[in-house]
Amino acid sequence: MKRLAAAGEERYAGLRFVDSVEFVHQQVLGRLTVSARLGSIALHPTCSSTQAGTNPALMEIAKAVTDDVFVPPSWGCCAFAGDRGLLHPELTGSATDRQAREINEREFDAYASTNRTCELGMSKATGHSYRHLLEILEEATRP
Repeated sequence: MKRLAAAGEERYAGLRFVDSVEFVHQQVLGRLTVSARLGSIALHPTCSSTQAGTNPALMEIAKAVTDDVFVPPSWGCCAFAGDRGLLHPELTGSATDRQAREINEREFDAYASTNRTCELGMSKATGHSYRHLLEILEEATRP
């Protein structure tokens, strides 16, 4: 078993795994033409995008489709934590209360994040439908 693991390490040592947001930012965004700019986006970075260091790429993609990107000042973890928000919605409710109030102080053309469970938690907290930012980018760049 140890020999198999060692062989795998050598075989895959050169691989680099890239998040979809980072890939689109680095390899795709510069080749796209935004044909349907939005007026505004409420953006929810995620714990994983923060830990991976991809929030700057997230912001650049959002800024490609609108000049008005709003990240709530109290932004933080939505506490959905995989399925935890389904099993204990009070955790998500408590964690998102302040940022949901900040978001709901105005209307936005789009509500975006990059993780489906975060999108579910933020949709429930704000009453607005959160979608993946790359879906919004795709729509904004249709011919």
